[in-house]
Amino acid sequence: MLTLRGAPALSDFRQQKLLAELQAELPSVTGVYGEFMHFANTSADLTSEEQEVLQTILRYGPSAAVEGITDASLVMVVPRLGTISPWSSKASDIAHNCGLANVQRLERGIAYYLRGDLNAAQLAQAAAMLHDRMVEQVLPNIEAAAGLFEQSEPAPMTAVDVLGGGRPALEAANVNLGLALAEDEIDYLVGAFKDLGRNPADVELMMFAQANSE
Repeated sequence: MLTLRGAPALSDFRQQKLLAELQAELPSVTGVYGEFMHFANTSADLTSEEQEVLQTILRYGPSAAVEGITDASLVMVVPRLGTISPWSSKASDIAHNCGLANVQRLERGIAYYLRGDLNAAQLAQAAAMLHDRMVEQVLPNIEAAAGLFEQSEPAPMTAVDVLGGGRPALEAANVNLGLALAEDEIDYLVGAFKDLGRNPADVELMMFAQANSE
């Protein structure tokens, strides 16, 4: 896997807005910076010419100078492992159309760097504010992004026992599956599937959560 740093992911306005939101919950945060991080899954080493083409493809966004990162805590946000983001599909097609046959797939994340004296619990709280659990996840480090390209057998479909466990069963699934369902959505689903007389499948809940998050 190749890792290529990209442009700043936040405009000055968005950076200040995000800092204010973080400081409202975590006053010890003194600064935040985010930049795009690109990951390339290749079938063979790229030549210097191919690397130059790839870097050209990934040169976009704000022209501001990329910061040197020192004395900051990393929150590495990527698409959920096992999924392919719309950006990945488009960028990979562009790479192939530019003759980069050895680039199997491109993916992108955002590396957030937080300045301030944060303990592990506070860093986890900040990470929760910096990503959408429905479509993203936080990695412990940049190297862990290799998991974006791992292929595994699809997990078998499972059912959530709403008929037997009621609302608590769906509340547990909401956390375990990262559905981010609102309270009224949980109430609606419990009532709907009890009326149907069957339990919901995990894929049904994921589709419902995705549709209602857009």
